[in-house]
Amino acid sequence: MGADHGHADRDQVLGLTVHGLPEPGSALAESEQAARRTRVGRWKMLMVLLVCAAPVVVSYFTYYVIRPEGRRNFGELIHPQRPVPLAQAVDLAGGAVPLDSLKGQWLLVSVGGGACDQVCQQRLYFQRQLREGMGREKDRMDWVWLINDAQPVSEVLSAGLKQATVLRVAPEVLSGWLMPAAGQAMEDHIYVVDPMGNWMMRFPAPMTMDTAPKAKRDLERLLRASSSWDKEGREPAGR
Repeated sequence: MGADHGHADRDQVLGLTVHGLPEPGSALAESEQAARRTRVGRWKMLMVLLVCAAPVVVSYFTYYVIRPEGRRNFGELIHPQRPVPLAQAVDLAGGAVPLDSLKGQWLLVSVGGGACDQVCQQRLYFQRQLREGMGREKDRMDWVWLINDAQPVSEVLSAGLKQATVLRVAPEVLSGWLMPAAGQAMEDHIYVVDPMGNWMMRFPAPMTMDTAPKAKRDLERLLRASSSWDKEGREPAGR
């Protein structure tokens, strides 16, 4: 009887052990469900990203690809676009300004030394006039002068830059972002940067009274193509 009792105990322990293990079919089903949930989660995340990016993609597609009547751009489109560097600039008062704080607006950008000769001043004039030429859409665009040396800016010139954003930026930072056409200097061009901080267009140099209307048409198309997602005013830093 003692032997029978021992066999019974061993059978009970064995039975508990067997029933305590998960069945192969159940474990496989749970694994498949977990994998399915992961796939669904990834697809949902991708769809959210696509929905958020859709207005930007559509507007750029409209501008870059759909060109009624075979029209041509005056400005040279930059491929691939080049994002604004994560670097520090300095304003005319000597305060540090993150260069990527310029994001949030379309930018008309020029580069030059602080002394700013007559050619430089003419470029600044065209930047201002191009922005003013956007009419009621002008508040979606800033004109930006990036000074690439330590030369002081004259009081007379400063007085005409009240509506401009003026920053000093190290030359090596600028050369890592903007690039002139072959045979030109960086200071020769006016550059266009989109609200996401990407340099995306370069106007041929030099800008003249004859070519400025062509640049204006390009800017009007850009603003029109981006009107569904880009609004006037830069978001405050940190948002």
